[in-house]
Amino acid sequence: MSLTTIKTFAKLTNEEQKAITKMGLFLSSYENRLDTKGRISVPAAFRSSLTDEKFSGVVLFRSFTHNCIEGMSMSRMEKIASATDDMGIFDNELDDLSAMVFADARPLNFDVTGRIVIPTDLLKHANIKDTALFVGRGNSFQIWNPSDFAKVQETSLNNLKKIRPLIKINK
Repeated sequence: MSLTTIKTFAKLTNEEQKAITKMGLFLSSYENRLDTKGRISVPAAFRSSLTDEKFSGVVLFRSFTHNCIEGMSMSRMEKIASATDDMGIFDNELDDLSAMVFADARPLNFDVTGRIVIPTDLLKHANIKDTALFVGRGNSFQIWNPSDFAKVQETSLNNLKKIRPLIKINK
């Protein structure tokens, strides 16, 4: 979850915060291996965050900020689509967002054991070969090459030490 998201959340009313937190959250990090057929198990904790969803799976697309894969529920993707309604239909930013998010998005159903097959182009974008790290981000998650994420996490830790963000949580 970005610092901007945290600041925005803190400004919401208690009722709005409760509505958001009723959604399943993606927390923690889990490392899993791709099998020989390219399947990977989505962490059970992440799958349990999706139990109230109509779509039994996840939506993945290439991150445009990092060399990783963005993941979320279909309902979260629908909220992003609704948020774009405020943009002009011929807005260049909407064109860019549509090309990078909606056109690239892959809805992937879970198999009976909770696995998905991540498309090859997404794996290549994230430099994932045999092991992937699922990283919780609150309302979404990312899938990383484990060693690449370790570097990014170290940089994030150093950045946060410098700014020491103040998070206020309303009771």
